[in-house]
Amino acid sequence: MSDAIAPNTEIRLRTRPIAVGHLRALEAVARHLNFRAAAEELALTQSAVSRQIQALEEEVGVPLFLRHTRAVELTGAGGQLLRAAVPSLERIDSAVRQIRRTAGRKSVAISTWASFASMWLIPRLEAFQAEYPDIDIRIDATDNPVDLDTSDVDLAIRYTQPGGVSSDAVRLFGEQLTPVASPWLLKSGAPLRKAADLARFALLEASDTHRVQNLEWLTWRRWLELNQQPRLEPKRWMYFNYAHQIAQAALTGQGIALARMPLVADSLASGDLVEVLPGGRIDTPMVYWLLVGARNSSRPEIQAFCDWLLAQAAVTRKAIGEVPDPETQAHPD
Repeated sequence: MSDAIAPNTEIRLRTRPIAVGHLRALEAVARHLNFRAAAEELALTQSAVSRQIQALEEEVGVPLFLRHTRAVELTGAGGQLLRAAVPSLERIDSAVRQIRRTAGRKSVAISTWASFASMWLIPRLEAFQAEYPDIDIRIDATDNPVDLDTSDVDLAIRYTQPGGVSSDAVRLFGEQLTPVASPWLLKSGAPLRKAADLARFALLEASDTHRVQNLEWLTWRRWLELNQQPRLEPKRWMYFNYAHQIAQAALTGQGIALARMPLVADSLASGDLVEVLPGGRIDTPMVYWLLVGARNSSRPEIQAFCDWLLAQAAVTRKAIGEVPDPETQAHPD
């Protein structure tokens, strides 16, 4: 015998959202296909689980299980709801575990984009963690805007022109572009002494520079025009989605990259990359900014991280020759 709705029975579906408290029972019964086993897992009585499922069915307006003599099975509606509920429950459980694990611990959550995280921030974090071993670090690598007043992110590092950030943003450093390559790539052919010599090489470039606002400053075409080579065609073009992919391709000798100086300063200092035309640096209007959420700025761990970050930014400014060294303060209106 089942509880399937008889034909021609009128169904009046409710419109308000269902209560979520019974979804745990739905998941357990669906997994075991047995009310008793689900009840044992949930530390409830079998009748309590049954009442939760019945209440959920009443709220949804259709049966979620077919009850047989010795077993139950999901209806189509029950399966549809289960597929939506399970990922949500897993995310809730994961969030609770994270909250419990970090309760009482000092932590800093940083939002920045993937290339900056991998090329500039992460290589430096070991020094911070050595000085502050009791502060946990979380990096959210995303280009999406973050509301520091409402999110669980404490600070953000962004890349934009001065008008693209709030007035309380702190300037880290500006930007120059320069052609760079692996030293062994340059040893494999004729010397590269002037811009016209680039025609013998593959040129590496971001694939979205012509489609994304502000990134037109990063194109090889702009650099070539400024260096009196507007019609130059390289051996081939290679396009990538991210700056760290371009740098990796240059490091492995696949071509010459038009690199952002702040992101490759360490590779230039180590000799892994070399500037192929040192006199060919060009400025962009882009700036790297630090934004700190007002509600978190007074926490000692946030202050410690910001102080460390600003000191690291000063080192980068010196390495890229940003003179005069600009003060790290809010940009002018």
